[in-house]
Formats: sequence, structure tokens, C-alpha cells
Amino acid sequence: MTESNPADDLLPTPHTSVAVGEPLVVLTDVDKYFGDLHVLKNINLTVGRGEVVVVIGPSGSGKSTLCRSINRLETIQSGGIMIDGSPLPSEGKALARLRADVGMVFQQFNLFAHKTILENVTLGPVRVRRKSKQEARAHGMELLNRVGVGNQAEKYPAQLSGGQQQRVAIARALAMDPKVILFDEPTSALDPEMINEVLDVMIQLAQQGMTMIVVTHEMGFARTAADRVVFMADGEILEEAAPEAFFTSPTTARAKDFLSKILTH
Repeated sequence: MTESNPADDLLPTPHTSVAVGEPLVVLTDVDKYFGDLHVLKNINLTVGRGEVVVVIGPSGSGKSTLCRSINRLETIQSGGIMIDGSPLPSEGKALARLRADVGMVFQQFNLFAHKTILENVTLGPVRVRRKSKQEARAHGMELLNRVGVGNQAEKYPAQLSGGQQQRVAIARALAMDPKVILFDEPTSALDPEMINEVLDVMIQLAQQGMTMIVVTHEMGFARTAADRVVFMADGEILEEAAPEAFFTSPTTARAKDFLSKILTH
């Protein structure tokens, strides 16, 4: 479907959209600068509970900064971000609690090299959620099996493929029982043959009702798994629509130009 990943054609058929609940993530008039560079411009976005929102757009459009701002890995200059009715905390224990509720899966897997796969998954629940090691281990094994790497539990990250490591990263995010998971281009560091094994796990999460905000270049995934596509360019949200409407009838010239360059006809 895309020039970057012909394997998109192997994705399963689109899932039936889940019923979207009350607002879970709300961004209001958000502005973000890096020095003089205005990277997020008056962003307004609401994501409902159980919704899968895929954010796409050209490189440098502010997609990853948007994702990182929701988890406060980037600090915004103005506007507001609410998670499940509460404003984004600035620091301390409240911020740690927020990050427990807002999972994050990065481009790079960010696993601890000196810890086993299972230890990577159980560390957060024990330290932040205060679960017992026994409870965290049982839940961790359940999640590793769920993403298809349970037989790798006692190995170290370097012993796994990139696709396996990213599936472990997804299990690690799930282990915190998050309200929403942010995905920042989760397949961009993978070899093409490993991309679908990660996308398949993400599609399963979507089908199970996990609230997800996904920054990606995988147009096949956007068509298959999204409830809504958000198109960004030059730090602004220019368009948002259901996948079929966006891909067949984009309304802005910028989106039409973007799609004409990445989609094969």
C-alpha cells in the first residue's frame, strides 16, 4: 500500500470500529516551540475512550512532538492537555502516576539491555504500581504470551529480533494497565519483514478496545485499524476524518499532495 512497506497488503481486513466513549485525551489550543521554531500550532484534539486515532503527515510536521507532549516528554508553552478529566501534571509523583496511565511505545525499543525480557516487563508494575513480584511476573508472562514472545521471557533484548523487541515494548506498556497507549512510529526502526508482526499486535489491541494514538507512516495500518485519521503538516492539524473518507476524498490540497506522493495507484 505504501512505497516504504509493500507488506502492508498482507494486513487483515479492517476491524469494526469500537463504540467510542467519553473524552479521554483532550488537547486545547496547544502551542509548542523549540527556540524560535513553532512546532505545534494551536492544536485542538479530542480522543475518546476506546478510540484509535492515527496521526499521519510529512516528516517535520510535528506528529512525534504531539505524541510526546501528551506524555509530557515535551513541555508545551501554552494551551492545555487533559487526561481522563485531569490536567497534565508538571512534575513529581503526579507526573509518575500519569505516565503509568499513559503508555508509550517508541521508535527505538528502549529496553534495559542488562535485564531479561520478563524483567523489563515487570519492572514498572513492581516499582510504580506496587504490585508484588509474583503478581507482576504472572501478568508479565500472560502479556508476553499475548504478543507472541512468551518463549523468549528469560532471554535478553540483544538475543531478540527487532520485531520481537518491539512486541516486548508493547507488552511492557500494557503491563502498567494504561488508559491509553501512545505509539511514536513504532515500526520505523524495523526491517520490512518484521513490520507486520508488530502491526498485527497493534491491530489486536485496537480490536480489543484499547485507546491508542498512533504516529505512523504505515498507511495500510491507518486504513485497517484507525477509527479516525488526523493529518498534520507544518505543526497544524489540517484535516481529520474516518479512514475511508480521508484516503478517498481528502479535503485539503496539502493532504491530496501528501497522499499522491505516498500511495501507489
